Amino acid sequence: MKTLLLITVFCLLGSVFPVGLAALLLFVPRAMRDKLLPLLVSYAAGTLLGAAFLGMLPRALTATGMPHRVMLFVLGGIMLFFILEKLVLWRHCHKSGCTVHSAAGPLVIIGDALHNLIDGVVIAGSFLVSVPAGIAVSIAVIAHEVPQEIGDFALLLDYGYSRKKALLMNLLSSASTMAGGIIVFHALSGLQAMIPYVLAISAASFIYIALADILPGLNRKFTITESAVQTMLLCAGIGTIVAIRALNG
Repeated sequence: MKTLLLITVFCLLGSVFPVGLAALLLFVPRAMRDKLLPLLVSYAAGTLLGAAFLGMLPRALTATGMPHRVMLFVLGGIMLFFILEKLVLWRHCHKSGCTVHSAAGPLVIIGDALHNLIDGVVIAGSFLVSVPAGIAVSIAVIAHEVPQEIGDFALLLDYGYSRKKALLMNLLSSASTMAGGIIVFHALSGLQAMIPYVLAISAASFIYIALADILPGLNRKFTITESAVQTMLLCAGIGTIVAIRALNG
């Protein structure tokens, strides 16, 4: 029951907290928000990569002792998320004026719900391994969900939604995080052999988001100062995961 309680709490934090913070950030001046977002996504990229390469993958590889099979799941996961993004079901906007995706408002909500569902799967799968792993992964989820939710808000507002309706739609789509977490807990708590492969696919989602969506956007900043700040925040995100692992042994 303790594990289920932790999964519930952190799924709630991973869904409601980013939506609430994103809603607040939409009320700050546009110029300030445009300066803050690159900082947030730089840190988020570090937490995603740190959680995937320092937490999920090592645990999956150690648990199975079959690296080729685990890496096959990672590769398959990356291909899956690539295909989903092509279908506009797995989409990411990490800036307030995102114009890359042209999906209609309802598709934005569907894509976000799917994304949040997978976040719940990731959180639950990690807590089934250990509490420190679950906490580290939850931090990575929260870090990358804040700029993601800001992008979702901006898109919905562009499609003519009121601020109140955009907030309601994002809260509804975020409920799938809890659903994913609870489903995985009940499905895998008695199937420990499957957990490493869930971690492998989860790691693939983190790697795909960081390398395919976040870092290419950050690489468009060419000034030395901006590049230095982004690099430091990227390292800070990785350092956060390292620190959590060190504090919890």
